[in-house]
Amino acid sequence: MNYLTAEKKKEIFEKYGKSNTDTGSPESQIALFSYRINHLTEHLKVHRKDYGTQRALLKLVGKRRRLLDYLKENDIERYRTIVKELNLRK
Repeated sequence: MNYLTAEKKKEIFEKYGKSNTDTGSPESQIALFSYRINHLTEHLKVHRKDYGTQRALLKLVGKRRRLLDYLKENDIERYRTIVKELNLRK
């Protein structure tokens, strides 16, 4: 069972990107990473010693952090919007 189906990806890109095919904008990528981070966090609550997943989670968090930093430097309004929509905190 795959938790991230093509339909779910489309839905995320449609909601946070410019269109459902907008896979490259920082907002859509941040939203996708956030969805995956939440899923992996739930997995790790059950499987505490799954260190492979733990490493993948940390890499995803770093990627999302770098994208957020990029967005903050280049367009503060878009940054504030995505942080508010996804309920992220620094």
